[in-house]
Amino acid sequence: MFQWTVQHIVFILGVGLLTGIAAYTDSRFWKIPNKLTLPFFVIGWVYQLTFWGLPGLGDGLGGFALGFGTYFLVFFVSGGGGGDAKLMGAISVWLGFKLTLWLMIISTLFVVIDSVVITAYRVLRYGTKRWKKQYLATGKTDERGKPIMKKETMEEKRARRTLPFAIPVVTATWVLMLLNGAGFIKDGQLGPPRAARQEQAQVDQ
Repeated sequence: MFQWTVQHIVFILGVGLLTGIAAYTDSRFWKIPNKLTLPFFVIGWVYQLTFWGLPGLGDGLGGFALGFGTYFLVFFVSGGGGGDAKLMGAISVWLGFKLTLWLMIISTLFVVIDSVVITAYRVLRYGTKRWKKQYLATGKTDERGKPIMKKETMEEKRARRTLPFAIPVVTATWVLMLLNGAGFIKDGQLGPPRAARQEQAQVDQ
């Protein structure tokens, strides 16, 4: 069950500010600036060291390797936005390995649901022909029946996106915090405080 401690309050405020500002800037400007992600990245390490010590630094490093590593690979392969990977890198330091893994699962689920709903809506509203023209870039195919792609401008790419990257990540982060605080996901940043975990470990031994 959720217990209010200084560590919990700092975590909620830190992650809340990071995700809230990222959701605004990505929705308003389609950009997640470095001046947002980099300071929170550094503060995340300070948070881990202050409240969890060296094990916290290790947990933050594991979360960063998983979150940033995965999204940087996606960015490198698909050429997506670098700010997306930096946002995940900043969040993952705060969350640690376990919650970062849950975040990736939940946010991916939200992206799939969003894509299905938005696609169905656009097909029903605009028709299959117009939808294919937009998502195949040219709407034409070659002699083999394969789509003929064209180079797109940044504005055209944005027009084809269903939601800014930050929205499903932020939504998933807050859902994850609620699940962790309510005890549905054990341990994690909103689980028992450090002292309680150490006492429980001694009892288990």
